[in-house]
Amino acid sequence: MSLGRKIRHLQRYRDIAKAFVRSGLGFIVTELGLPDMLTIPRIGLAERREAQTRSIGERVRMLLEELGPTFVKIGQIASTRPDLLPPSIIDELVKLQDRVPPSPFEKARSLIEDEFGEPLEQLFAEFDDRPIAAASIGQVYRARLHSGEAVAVKVQRVNIRATVETDLEILEDLARLAENRLEWAAKYSVRDMVYELAQSLRAELDYTNEARNAERMAKSLEHSSDVRIPAIHWEYTSRNVLTMDYLEGVKITETLQLDELGIDRKKLAERIARTVFGQIFVDGFFHADPHPGNLIVFPEGVVGLIDFGMVGRLTPMMKYHFGSLVIALRRNNTDGVIKAIEGMGAIPEDIDKDAFRADVDELREKYYHIPLSRVSLGETVKDLLSVAYEHRIRIPSDLTSLGKTSLTLEGVVTSLDPSFSVVSIAEPFGRKLFAERLHPRHLAESAWHQLSEYAELMTGMPATLRELSAMLKKGRIRLDISIIELEPFMKKMDQISNKLSFSIVLLAFSIIMVGLIIGSSLGRQSTLLWKFPVIEIGFCVASVMFVWFALFDLQIRPVLTGRPYPDASCRVKLRLPPAAPINIWHNPSASQTRPSIPCSSPPAENFFSDRSRSSPASRAPLRE
Repeated sequence: MSLGRKIRHLQRYRDIAKAFVRSGLGFIVTELGLPDMLTIPRIGLAERREAQTRSIGERVRMLLEELGPTFVKIGQIASTRPDLLPPSIIDELVKLQDRVPPSPFEKARSLIEDEFGEPLEQLFAEFDDRPIAAASIGQVYRARLHSGEAVAVKVQRVNIRATVETDLEILEDLARLAENRLEWAAKYSVRDMVYELAQSLRAELDYTNEARNAERMAKSLEHSSDVRIPAIHWEYTSRNVLTMDYLEGVKITETLQLDELGIDRKKLAERIARTVFGQIFVDGFFHADPHPGNLIVFPEGVVGLIDFGMVGRLTPMMKYHFGSLVIALRRNNTDGVIKAIEGMGAIPEDIDKDAFRADVDELREKYYHIPLSRVSLGETVKDLLSVAYEHRIRIPSDLTSLGKTSLTLEGVVTSLDPSFSVVSIAEPFGRKLFAERLHPRHLAESAWHQLSEYAELMTGMPATLRELSAMLKKGRIRLDISIIELEPFMKKMDQISNKLSFSIVLLAFSIIMVGLIIGSSLGRQSTLLWKFPVIEIGFCVASVMFVWFALFDLQIRPVLTGRPYPDASCRVKLRLPPAAPINIWHNPSASQTRPSIPCSSPPAENFFSDRSRSSPASRAPLRE
């Protein structure tokens, strides 16, 4: 973010910093150095103690709710990413709710008329001015077209896009600052996390994306008589307005009405599960948020799906690796599980392979000799993502969406029929997926693809060798050598050279001033030069330079310039031995000092550590 925009958004920076302090997360503000840039009021002792009694997860949730729509949506999206955050935080993020009052109808009317250039009465035959649903990003109205169809019109809140963009820019700037100042932030690539979550939120702001998702899902289910997808009316749809058919039926949570309609709840649960797993394992494009509010049941037992802002996509390769993972778990094959995880995610170079293998062994033992009818598919994926989080393995967001979808689906179908087994529906799809891998046509296609790649590699080999030979002859081969300890050494040398240069300048200035004083004393002449008291001014300048040098030597300058603290100042500030691990997700009591993080090796405990989290094998995986 440019300096001008930072100044314009200074008040929002201050609001965010104050919210951190009020939520009991003020130590993060201090670690980022924001008190040196912003004026942040102190909170009362009682309020501070009350915040400290809450868990870190509760503090994060309260912080996001206080900061408004952008941060609430970011938290809701982050709640689907257990590979990025510890379970204690995820459990609180899933509780986030959009607590916003409905926007005035006149604002919605004005936005619709601006979008389509016509009065509302010419666009719709009827339009109810009371929203049937309101959220932080938009709200939904019921209307009727001139052709007679009942429609649902989702209208984005006025100026919400500008608000979201401002908050996202500030969040990205704070993430950059965190990576520059905090070791754990750089280790966990906080900027990449924020960028990924911000991209998901920006996609939700464009309603044409949701419209295209609905059309694609309708096309994949066009031959199914069990599901109904609302049609999109593109002539009344834009980035800020979405118009689709209004589906009127019974909510899936209203079990008494379902029984009155004579709907078999067991068959309904099977229909929903079969639909979702067909989307996942066959189409590779699925509804990623099948919670009860997005499922509508018609009197004939047909299920209606709404709200396509969150969808998941599984590529053929992702489905292949996921199938390999399930096979390896069932065959008690640790190497197969590790290979499947490597295929699905990016494994860091500095991973502790022994610890990783130990966690995989626990995960494998957990599901060995367990009947499929008692295995929870959602818990299986959740355990996989917990192992990935523990070892900083970045899993594609669509696979994390699969885990959230499976857990949500299990909750929905078990509310309809507690004895229902989701895995019994998923198993045939899994067997079909495995059979496709062994089909001669698939094997032939795979062999042909690999043969084509090898042929392309061999064809380009002569040209590559000629180019390499030419570069060798011209001496243009460049080697990039990275020495891990060189960078901190060079930074230390820069600091020493800066101090030495400053000392020389201060010494030279002092010699000149001493010469002036001695000369004026011997000659008994006035110390005024062009009516200016030179010696007095020189003394003041020398004093300022000396004070600045003292501050520089005490390492206050890095705070003012935004650079990290050197090792020595960190140890003095923390008063801890260098190897002492620190877990700032721990809930500190009032008697403890504010936790802080050393800046150099040996590394402190990472910001996202969750020592209370049990191992994958210790969590209950089974559904009674």
